[in-house]
Amino acid sequence: MTRDKDAILHLYNIILPTLATRIHLNLTDITPLFDDFGLEKVVDIWTKDPDAGDDTPISIENGNVQYMGLKLRLEGFQRAGVPPFDVTKDLHFKLGHTTYEVGPGKNIVWLEKLYGEAWSESEAADTAQRWCEELIDDVTQRLENLT
Repeated sequence: MTRDKDAILHLYNIILPTLATRIHLNLTDITPLFDDFGLEKVVDIWTKDPDAGDDTPISIENGNVQYMGLKLRLEGFQRAGVPPFDVTKDLHFKLGHTTYEVGPGKNIVWLEKLYGEAWSESEAADTAQRWCEELIDDVTQRLENLT
């Protein structure tokens, strides 16, 4: 199976919400420390496929999206003696022609999957857990730098 509209829609409508739910559950101790919390699906409609023609718009409909993922916003950390701060973190899906890569950055790969290949429970749980651990490390680092 290759990257096409159906493969991208599956990732966007099934896989990303599953990971978002797991991430949200893993962060129940962290989110109350901030004034605002947002976790949303994102699609990059700016990065063109180097092999594609210039006249085709980038969209899920056209099956030519290169990147999608989740973006977390934690705004207004509240703790006495610490200036408020915000944290953002992404989970990237880099969409190749027959496989896609998942990781916390465009050049960091934790998992590579074929389109149409099911996610196991442990893959979803491990990916969400690893991502949340990195987020907690980021928040801890910020606190250590501020105190």
